[in-house]
Amino acid sequence: MRLSKINKNSSIIIKMIIITLVFSLININIEQTVLADINTDEEAVNFVENIFAIKSKAILSKDLDSIEALYATDTRYGQWAYEYEQRKVKYINNWAEKQGVKFIDIIPKVVIRKSNIKKDKCFFNILCSTEYKYIYQDQPEQINSSRIGTYHSIRLTKRNGDWIITTEWYTDPFADSLSLESIKMDEIKEHIKSQPSRDISTIDERRKGIIEYAEKYCGAATIEEYGFKYNKEYRDFNPQGGDCANFASQILHEGGKFKENSAWNYDRGNGTGSWVNAGKFTYYMLNSGRASVIAKGSYEKVYKASYKLLPGDFVAYEKKGDIMHVSVVTGVDSKGYSLVTCHNTDRNNVPWDLGWSDKKMNFWLIRVHY
Repeated sequence: MRLSKINKNSSIIIKMIIITLVFSLININIEQTVLADINTDEEAVNFVENIFAIKSKAILSKDLDSIEALYATDTRYGQWAYEYEQRKVKYINNWAEKQGVKFIDIIPKVVIRKSNIKKDKCFFNILCSTEYKYIYQDQPEQINSSRIGTYHSIRLTKRNGDWIITTEWYTDPFADSLSLESIKMDEIKEHIKSQPSRDISTIDERRKGIIEYAEKYCGAATIEEYGFKYNKEYRDFNPQGGDCANFASQILHEGGKFKENSAWNYDRGNGTGSWVNAGKFTYYMLNSGRASVIAKGSYEKVYKASYKLLPGDFVAYEKKGDIMHVSVVTGVDSKGYSLVTCHNTDRNNVPWDLGWSDKKMNFWLIRVHY
């Protein structure tokens, strides 16, 4: 792999020094192509991969200068994009503090789905499947792994011979969590730390089917061998406002063998309200007797009860009186903390509150009856 030419402009040199120092400090061997020329498809791939690598490593190092160097912060959209990444770094580290965990590696897998490379402007449509590895401080030998898949639209502009991000839009896994604050972190952390591991190997076969189906079809959060795709037999409702309930319904039907009926079904590209709408799905499951509430309320009120969740149960997320999202439980980590899988944003075995820790959020922990 080759190093690209670096412009001698002093401002660019300063940016490159910052980036180089960051990766030296955290012992990461990354090519310095972040502010390099893009003339071929190969160089474009290397450039974009390094952008995501820098952003991922900045979370581990809590370094913000390396992120700022990527963006045109003198433009409105560039500044907005940088400010969001800045808040995300702080949120993820605040969540880790609350949880009593340490992220030890964040590994992005970048798939460029579309590109338009011109002399002084570039556009990329990108899928990124990112693996987050973390440990509990008293269990350093037990590595936990979660995946989050995101879809990005990135525009780059060449300035003084070097590239910089002027616009970045993407499905946001942390949009409803960036105000994590005012919770009893020490009390929560001690409770989580005190929990033993949970053996889920004896769960019902239908619950095991839930895990298999969810992992295979969770889109950008799947492992590479599954192709980062949804099940083509079902319509993707993201363009209509979200696909979380559609996916949860698929998981229960295909993986958990729940039979369709007149109230809850999918046919020829369309689903009933209880199939495709998060709130209607939740109320249908409860009112039909197929499910019941374990606990409901703010995070501080329900986090202890969350250890009762099993693969095949689900979590509903309520904000301002509306259930806006559902995630299906698909596993537990080394402390028995429940993990969920869902669409929009695509998640695969992610801690059930990561990305949903806003103090205004209420959680419904739902037991599904098999």
